[in-house]
Amino acid sequence: MKNTTVCILDDEPIVGDRLKPELEDDGYTVEVFTDSASALKRINETCFDVFITDLKMEGVDGMGFLEKVKEKCPGSEVIVITGYGTMESAREALIKGAYDFIAKPFRIGELRAAVKRAKKRARRHRKG
Repeated sequence: MKNTTVCILDDEPIVGDRLKPELEDDGYTVEVFTDSASALKRINETCFDVFITDLKMEGVDGMGFLEKVKEKCPGSEVIVITGYGTMESAREALIKGAYDFIAKPFRIGELRAAVKRAKKRARRHRKG
């Protein structure tokens, strides 16, 4: 069975630098992007199993990225992370198809658990 693929999009490089090795230790294949244009180009080439995206970014923000992912890769799951979380933005993300919404600063274990759950759900989508 192929490795689960994870795409991380956050304009703060430290987020990808911190998450990538942790998720790779869990056996995931991880690609990191710091701008939405590069990440959008990549989803035209392949659909990742799980996407992790920041909410507030230059260009296409996390909500716009979530919409594009759900359009191009309906079987993929999206976890939105943000330092600017409100109930309204969380609700909007979930309505638009986000799997989870996690406020920064988050604990690595919290995000790892969310990715594990999202991976299982993405697999069920592919089988169903």
